[in-house]
Amino acid sequence: MSLLEDAEVLLLDIEGTIAPVSFVFEVLFPYAAAQVETFLEVHGKEPLVQADLAALRDEYEADTGRGLILPDWSGPEPTAATPYIRFLIAADRKSTGLKSLQGKIWEQGYLSGAYRSQIFADVRPAFERWTRAGKRIYIYSSGSIQAQRLLFEHTEQGDLRGYLSRYFDTTSGPKLEADSYRRIAGQIAVDAAQILFASDHRGELRAAQQAGLRTVLVVRPGNALAEGTDFPVVRSFAPAPAGDES
Repeated sequence: MSLLEDAEVLLLDIEGTIAPVSFVFEVLFPYAAAQVETFLEVHGKEPLVQADLAALRDEYEADTGRGLILPDWSGPEPTAATPYIRFLIAADRKSTGLKSLQGKIWEQGYLSGAYRSQIFADVRPAFERWTRAGKRIYIYSSGSIQAQRLLFEHTEQGDLRGYLSRYFDTTSGPKLEADSYRRIAGQIAVDAAQILFASDHRGELRAAQQAGLRTVLVVRPGNALAEGTDFPVVRSFAPAPAGDES
């Protein structure tokens, strides 16, 4: 039996694990970058957007203090943040303020029909199979919880939210820090060793491993080449023999 089929509690990454990397970098990120200025013109004075901008302003000041070369952010109007936000998007910064704002922008894209979430073909069958088997499925992504819910609601395979027990984002901590995984295990209320974390990112897997979680490296089309044998590998969520594990 594969590691995924054997686990009772599954904690899954999204990008490169459930959804192709290309969907994030070629659809979601460009949409947010293109729409952010218009979004801020319309919604920039709303309290939740103001909270995102305040967090981003703090990040801007911290970046300035570190001597980074940044686009200008001057003036009180919300749209003044646009160049810095586009800078962060291009850098794929794992910023809580950025991810929260992106989620709000992406909501408009989903609701307007500009795109639907692209996910790998084996995801829905796996979710159905794991749910029938009594497994619990959790998501941990650097994208905001709002963005995660939208992604699973508007997939090309239908609404998948009913299969998921809970979502976690960077409010639980950075994905490269072991304490984040300890915190999630505590919130799920299970021993860390009962959780299998599946991701395409070795740094995340190492952090999860340090926290006591079981881990598996997901290798999907479009992901960076997997080298070495430091983690068990799966190439599909389909039951064995499709998975290649070692």
